[in-house]
Formats: sequence, structure tokens, C-alpha cells
Amino acid sequence: MSFDWSHLRFFLAVARTGRLTAAAAQLATDHATVSRRIAALEQALSARLFERSPRGSVLTPAGESLLAHVEQMENVAARIQNDIAGSDLALSGAVRIGAPDGFGSFFLAPRIGELCRRYPELDVQLIAMPRIFSLSKREADIAIGLTRPTEGRLVARKLTDYHLHLYASRAYLAEHSPIETPDDLADHLMIGYIPDLIFTPELDYLPQVPADLKVRLTSSNLIAQMRAALAGTGVCVIPDFMAATEPELAPVLADRITITRTFWLIMHADLKDTARIRAAATFIGEQVERNRALFMPA
Repeated sequence: MSFDWSHLRFFLAVARTGRLTAAAAQLATDHATVSRRIAALEQALSARLFERSPRGSVLTPAGESLLAHVEQMENVAARIQNDIAGSDLALSGAVRIGAPDGFGSFFLAPRIGELCRRYPELDVQLIAMPRIFSLSKREADIAIGLTRPTEGRLVARKLTDYHLHLYASRAYLAEHSPIETPDDLADHLMIGYIPDLIFTPELDYLPQVPADLKVRLTSSNLIAQMRAALAGTGVCVIPDFMAATEPELAPVLADRITITRTFWLIMHADLKDTARIRAAATFIGEQVERNRALFMPA
């Protein structure tokens, strides 16, 4: 073999983070070591793998080709651990769960401790952010998404539908003009997403509200929107499972305006049967089933 296989770990980290410093932090080493390893790999392969600039490191065509091979190797390594390792070892290590901010912070975070207690050797990483997670780049082992993927080696199963309604704080509703029809919303400040930062069309709720809306406060974060509504700023579309945690929030026109979306549990096809990932996915499914009334209240 003309190159050191261990260099590939450093290559993969730089390819996924785009920066030597970020790769160094991920690998618990220093910038110089990462740079030296990449240089040694490029020399061994007689190919330039990255174009470097002040903005970071971008894969060259040769780097893109190598990345495809290295990701296949990574998948094989994961299958080896699942197939060969004993059950105790297979249920140890890290499992990273990526979820939208609302589901991750309000539903999963209060319950995830049970998963930790059930599998003491499992290192659970919960990323609750408003974004789409790339499973092929190993940004997450399990992703909770709002759409079923149609491309790539991904498998998905439906977790649940969920309802959203308009909400405002009880204090806000007491101090402002009544909202009895959708047209009355024109007299109220609306809270919503920043249009060009909506990471999936399923979050573009406001066009489904049949009224002339004044959207004057926007945020890329649903929790921030909810906190603004709680503070009496205005009216906001909020999932029922989040609003149920705040008695100060009152539904607005609940009998007239209901929005329904779906949560999907998504895994990479090559890793779905890995014991630690399968255990975490089963746990999430159990929790959703146990609390289905939160998502689809009668």
C-alpha cells in the first residue's frame, strides 16, 4: 500500500467540515497535524485533493473521487462493527440525532434521558437546529425530517402527522382587538420565518392563512418565534405539541385554521441495522407512539 490508511480519517474530516481548524477540533488534534496528514496523502496519491483559500478547503475533482471511496470504506467499517462485534460493544459508542429545533428541544430532549439510562454505554448526541442534516456526510446518524427523502441511499418511516395552529399570549389577546375571523388578523402583528432562511418549504406556513397578514417580526428559529409570542409581541403559527407546554399561549381561530405536517425518521441504508442506531430509532418511535395525542390532539 502506497499510503497510510490513517490519513483518510483526516481527509474525511476536512472534506466534511471544509476547514483544517474545524477538522482538527473534530479529531481532537491540532491544525498542523491535519495539514501534515493531508499533505502526506496528496504526495502518496500524486494528486491535489483540496483547493485552499481564506474561505476554507474545497475538494478538487480528485478529492471528490476519493471522497466517494472513503465513504464506502466508512460504511463497510460500520457494518463490520455491527456484524462482528458482540452485543455489548455494538450498543456502545456515539449516536447522533439531528432534529428540527421544536421537535428536538420540546419533545425529544425531555425524554432522551431514558435512552441514556437504557443503554449506559451509548453516547447520545442531540442536535436540535432548524436545518436539513446530511446523512451521507455523517452530520447525523438519524435525522427527523419534514419530508420523505426521494434521493440517495436513505430509508425513512413516518413517525406522525402533527397539527399547528395560530397562537398568541392571553395577555396580548386581552389588550388588542378581538380576532373572530381570518380578516381580523390584518390588524395584528404576525410572527414568522425569515423567507430566504426557510430551510424546507414545509415551514412556509403563513401563505396557508387566508388573510392579509402583517408579518413584521421574523426569525429563523421556531423557539425564538414562540418566545416572542409568549412575550405578547403578536400572533404566531406554533405546533400544538410545543404550545401545550405553555399555558399562557391561547389558540387563535383554531376552528378555522389548522395546518398539518409530518415528521419522518430517516437513516442511511448502510447503517440502519447497526445496533446503536437501530436502538435509538426504536426509542424515538416508541416515544412518539406513546405521546401521539400531543401531536394530533382531539
